[in-house]
Amino acid sequence: MGIVETKNLVFEYIRRDEEGNVEGITRAVDEVDMDVKQGEFVAILGHNGSGKSTLAKHINAILYPTEGTVWVDGKDTAREENLWDVRQKAGMVFQNPDNQIIGQVVEEDVGFGPENLGVPTEEIWQRVEESLKAVGMYEFRKHSPNKLSGGQKQRVSIAGVIAMHPKCIVLDEPTAMLDPNGRKEVIRAARALNDVEGITIILITHYMEEIIHANKVFVMDKGRVAMEGTPREIFSRVEELKELRLDVPQVTLLAHELKKSGLALPEGILTFEELSAALGFGKKR
Repeated sequence: MGIVETKNLVFEYIRRDEEGNVEGITRAVDEVDMDVKQGEFVAILGHNGSGKSTLAKHINAILYPTEGTVWVDGKDTAREENLWDVRQKAGMVFQNPDNQIIGQVVEEDVGFGPENLGVPTEEIWQRVEESLKAVGMYEFRKHSPNKLSGGQKQRVSIAGVIAMHPKCIVLDEPTAMLDPNGRKEVIRAARALNDVEGITIILITHYMEEIIHANKVFVMDKGRVAMEGTPREIFSRVEELKELRLDVPQVTLLAHELKKSGLALPEGILTFEELSAALGFGKKR
């Protein structure tokens, strides 16, 4: 069993009128099977309303399945006695860092989680130092979070989760409110945690360029997994992605159009360097 596994996962939102009568039911997650191994970098893609964020909230037991099961590190998230363990094993970072940062000073904010876990004071400060260094924010440890940029705040949010020593971090559209530089900062930090610390990363996003370095990608549509594979396999299916209303990275789209016009190019080109190499640019004569 992987660090995160779902089996026949269904979640339904129930709409009620003022008297509490059921007006309608929306199936936001529909029979999803997923297996994430420890140490993987997994991306979950989808347009707004595809069910990706609803799925993410099950991994941290913010939501419970209507049907089916979610396991985190072998624990059933729907069992009340597992809640503490599940939330320690799977940390969550949300879209808006202002909703997650509560301390007046960066290092105090990062230490808040382990303090709630009853970690001894000396170890808390060790964890704070390690966590801030892991996301490149140690030099800002004495700063007020209010003085930081959006990307820096989001990295502090991630440090606060790391300080609780999770096995897995779920990033629920962490770059949605950031400018391009902030987005790069956060994705770079997430990749470093995965590569260096071996923390499992589950990235929920609709930015296609953020998934290039993932081990595995799930594309969601109408609550179901519509596509699954490596980034290269997913980007080889340009027409299907367009049908799912997802923007394909410019370089992948350019390569796709060149291939359609008759150039012999490989499928699923991910970067401009790959396209240049495939076109023969930069080679020695």
